Amino acid sequence: MKPSPIADPARAGSKRRSKLWLSVPAVLLLVGAGTLALGLRGSNHPLPRPAPSVAALKAAVAIPATVTALSTIRSVPVSLQIPALGLSVPLGPTLGLNLDGTVQVPTGTAQPGWFRLGPTPGQIGSSVILGHVDSYQGPGVFFLLRTLASGDQVDVTLTDGDVAQFTVTSVAMYSKPQFPAQRIYTSDGASALQLVTCGGMFDQATGSYLSNIVVFTSLTAVVPAPALASHLMHISG
Repeated sequence: MKPSPIADPARAGSKRRSKLWLSVPAVLLLVGAGTLALGLRGSNHPLPRPAPSVAALKAAVAIPATVTALSTIRSVPVSLQIPALGLSVPLGPTLGLNLDGTVQVPTGTAQPGWFRLGPTPGQIGSSVILGHVDSYQGPGVFFLLRTLASGDQVDVTLTDGDVAQFTVTSVAMYSKPQFPAQRIYTSDGASALQLVTCGGMFDQATGSYLSNIVVFTSLTAVVPAPALASHLMHISG
């Protein structure tokens, strides 16, 4: 199936551009008009992955100047922790766009990746981390992502040592043709993190799942590096 390109966000007008984020890693394959695609079964099952246009990514820079909200400075994420899943894993190489405009995906299933063309986790805007659900070798890093529930915590450690703490607000499954790319990759001026993987029925003919699982979260706390170090020292003492 040949994916349709994502609509040019310039048509949405200045109001929509004011809600888009700036920068955007790794999962599977989202196929369909107006969707972002990720491949699920790993590198052994490459599939087309339509991505937001470059214009859409540039438009995401327009964040309302009057917004004052909890946030971090731009700092590349280095690890992801999800206590409810017993998951603590370093992030793989950051992801961007392929030459054909599709989104890069992680080369392996053991580490998720951050889409570097969006904001870093904790910045104002919608940051996205993607990971594989499985492969022919077994479960992937986001195999249990679908089991998260509202109120669960998601922590992202940044290069500068800060930890951005997010709380799950909802978990949803979308068929790939109905994947809400605009909702995933745009922001209303707050700091959000979306986790994406594949799910639903598996199509043997195409070698991919027919749906995507999306975990929506919002930033609820930022633990500064010095405070974190002091806390760890107190525990070890």
